Amino acid sequence: MLTRIKVNGFKNLVDVDVAFGPFTCIAGANGVGKSNLFDAITFLSALSEKPLMEAVLSVRSEGGRSGDLRSIFHRVGDQTTEEMTLEAEMLIPDSGVDDLGQEAKAAITFLKYTLKLGIGSSGLCIRHEELTHITLGDARSRLPFPHSPAWRQSVVQGRRTSPFISTEVREETTYIKLHQDLGKDYKGGGRPRNHVAEKLPRTVLSNVNAAESSTAVLARREMQSWRLLQLEPSALRSPDLFTAPRSIATSGAHLPATLARLAKLDVNPALGRVPPPSLGSEEDQPEALYARVANRLAELIEGVGSVRVDVDERRELLTLMLRDRGGTEHEARSLSDGTLRFLALAILESDSDARGVLCLEEPENGIHPERISAMLRLLQDLAVDPMSPVDSDNPLRQVIVNTHSPVVASEVPDSSLLIVLPQTSRREGHRVTIPVFRWLPETWRAQAWPEVPTVPLGQLTSYLSPVDPARFRRLADCGRDASGASSRLAGCTAWRI
Repeated sequence: MLTRIKVNGFKNLVDVDVAFGPFTCIAGANGVGKSNLFDAITFLSALSEKPLMEAVLSVRSEGGRSGDLRSIFHRVGDQTTEEMTLEAEMLIPDSGVDDLGQEAKAAITFLKYTLKLGIGSSGLCIRHEELTHITLGDARSRLPFPHSPAWRQSVVQGRRTSPFISTEVREETTYIKLHQDLGKDYKGGGRPRNHVAEKLPRTVLSNVNAAESSTAVLARREMQSWRLLQLEPSALRSPDLFTAPRSIATSGAHLPATLARLAKLDVNPALGRVPPPSLGSEEDQPEALYARVANRLAELIEGVGSVRVDVDERRELLTLMLRDRGGTEHEARSLSDGTLRFLALAILESDSDARGVLCLEEPENGIHPERISAMLRLLQDLAVDPMSPVDSDNPLRQVIVNTHSPVVASEVPDSSLLIVLPQTSRREGHRVTIPVFRWLPETWRAQAWPEVPTVPLGQLTSYLSPVDPARFRRLADCGRDASGASSRLAGCTAWRI
């Protein structure tokens, strides 16, 4: 779980400092910088597993993928800032495995990772890399969003007194040092392994193993789980072979195979058949899983009867099927884009193995305005409940969405909303516009950082609305919905033009 990120010098992000809760909605006008924050998160994720230049090539640019190293650095006029800093505070799993299958156990599960990159004579280079711990005593103040002590105790464990990765400069040479760590039972000792920073083709974190640093391995695993979901209609509609991966891809591919795994359908491609599922409790039966997904989908569209996976043994093919209440079955390829996006998220909600950070742009796409609230409820339910301890029924999963829709911004809880505003200044003779991230008054961010200006509700309304505010009711006249949750457009039908 990503609890805080600081970015300076990446694209148009300058001195950005953002704290996240389990669910966050980032709202702002088009082109202000919302997507660049997502790109910074996924760039850090790429740096945890790929060489430096491959990670750069994975960053989106205006024309697609970036092929220019300097395009990811902040620019003022025709001048490029030749250094960027990325810093992330995160909660990591307490155990896992490295790339060789070796078990890793974390010495402590609350960490801060700092990376400074620069443009050198030979291209992109590492100037500083550090992985340090956040103490148990500091955890409460560093997790300022509302949560229970039981939840905090379930996600913040262990202790550490020294860094896992550090940087040292000796005789004008920068060394990145990997300190030994074998998990909770490690008593210390052993010399750190030194790496000359300017010769590193990748981050030290991206190449660790459990024999050297168990905690760093798990930090790497956490960062690898930070995903930008770009749910493509063609991928969502495709059937799966028996041999397909059994988890949903960032494109939305492999819905049938994932649902088959969750329903415990033992598809065996070697035998060319599907043995019947083993008997167990009622919750273990495929019908129970199918019913949960169908009930969730029924919140979006009326007339949903059931959802299932059709198994074609002859072609070794899995197809997602939806039956309406009239008894007619429809293949996934016949469903609308919005329905498929919702269905993919409903399947993810039932998958306790789907953890980490899920970023999603414009969740309202393809959804009727009257059903946007159903999509937002699903996204909030996808995220971990910070009032209950983390377990298989409450996985450590985080959801971050961005939007330019005033309807979406009005429907999410006040405390989950981050507002992106453009800030224009003159620097070195050039007009420069950068995004600043703000929040509403009387929310947990406002309490944690009282020195940062907040955004009045009225200013948010006029900023997000592209039309004459006189055509809308004042938000102050809007009430709350029946559940008592904040709904700044509850009853404000004048917002629908």
